[in-house]
Amino acid sequence: MDVRKRLTARRKFELYLETRAKDADVGEILRRYGIHLNDLRQIEAAVERAAVEALKSRRNGMSPGAVVGAAEHAELVEELTRKEKAMSELIVEYTLLKKSEKSDLPGRWKAYMSAGRSDRR
Repeated sequence: MDVRKRLTARRKFELYLETRAKDADVGEILRRYGIHLNDLRQIEAAVERAAVEALKSRRNGMSPGAVVGAAEHAELVEELTRKEKAMSELIVEYTLLKKSEKSDLPGRWKAYMSAGRSDRR
């Protein structure tokens, strides 16, 4: 019987936890799930491998799901670049606005800048 085709990952983990309980009747649990002892041993090995891998990832300062693929990495780099450019533009605009408030420019320019600020809200 191929347990991988019959049970979801969550059900396998539930089975694993159930068999680990104190005074658990492993034989009864296996019958209820319809699997053999060898299937349970495969599940136990998989749980151990996953736990060790998750702990290794955390030790290196990463959460278990922190690894991203090349495509997702490229998208994140592109998004970061866009945000950095937008931030630079905002800094320039902010600096110009601060300078215009301190200068003695004609009232028409100040009115224009004030109108521009209200449009952005």
